[in-house]
Amino acid sequence: MLEPLTDWRDQLILLDRLDFFDADNHEGGMAAMLTGNGDAGSTTKGASLDQVIAGAIGGGYRFPSIELGVQTSAWGGSSQTRMSYSGPGSYVTPDDDPLNVYTRLYGDVLGDAEAAALRLARQQSVLDLLMGEVSALQGVIGGEERIKLDAHLESLRALERSLSPSDGCEAPLPPSVTSSQDNDSFPDVTSAQIKLAVAALACGASPVVSLQMSHTVSPAVFTWLGMADSHHSLSHIDDSNQAGVDEFIECERWFAEQVGEALGQLAALPDPDGDGTLLDTTLVLWAKELGDGRLHTCESVPWVMTGGGLFTPGRWLDASGYSQHQVLVSICQAFGLDLDTFGDPSGGAGPMGVL
Repeated sequence: MLEPLTDWRDQLILLDRLDFFDADNHEGGMAAMLTGNGDAGSTTKGASLDQVIAGAIGGGYRFPSIELGVQTSAWGGSSQTRMSYSGPGSYVTPDDDPLNVYTRLYGDVLGDAEAAALRLARQQSVLDLLMGEVSALQGVIGGEERIKLDAHLESLRALERSLSPSDGCEAPLPPSVTSSQDNDSFPDVTSAQIKLAVAALACGASPVVSLQMSHTVSPAVFTWLGMADSHHSLSHIDDSNQAGVDEFIECERWFAEQVGEALGQLAALPDPDGDGTLLDTTLVLWAKELGDGRLHTCESVPWVMTGGGLFTPGRWLDASGYSQHQVLVSICQAFGLDLDTFGDPSGGAGPMGVL
């Protein structure tokens, strides 16, 4: 399945046999994958890895984080369809439409300047009103609701920052995707979102970008590979059905190809803040929520990541005996965060010793 990443093996860290703590099945794995099942009383207050990192390093950016998706929301927002959280049960919804993302990133440099300035003034006025109303509630609620309100207020602040000019970033050609929700558009949407994710990092619009491909129990049918069954159906194929197993492997190889495409684009751009390439200083994490889709277990889960200048790449690591909590702690500590647990502290304290 990982053969398409052969050219990048010296850049990669393969985490094999990773166990999730207190999580199983589709919903449990998806919800716990990047949050470690944290609640309002945990160190990370129920937030996912991307949001915790964004909270630490995202200040001053137009977008502390950007969440992109590929057909993630046809079933609405739930623990089946969301991997990013600002707090317990507070979904951070990925944007499935590349044209929307493009407008958010480059809208201020497009079209009539005077009309854009008036639109910006109206948006800022509305945000000022909303932020005032939300702030007024802070003194009269407490506990978990206070955390959700604080997260909502921060999202308004982030939205306000995102309305600032794009600092002269040159707008590329807009995505050509016309219907982002059509099954057969899946490859085109993926390609467009990868380009926008890399552009956001290269332009300094955001230091943290996530891209969610479909969701657990994925209904996507890889018709572009000549298949007729959904990815979810193929993930349940019995070993006796060799043709079906081969199709599932081809689906996973296609995902690996997309990761390789993202790595290639990052490697082709200079690091805007130093020497080397953007890939040299970008930690890329390809995470999955299940180890065995047929048994619905969150055990022996494979993750793939790059070093990003924070970890030594070119390694396969046996993660047996470690939980994903400890991997999340390791990543946070590498970014300078002073924490020893992530999510539910029962999941394991401290970093992953071999990472």
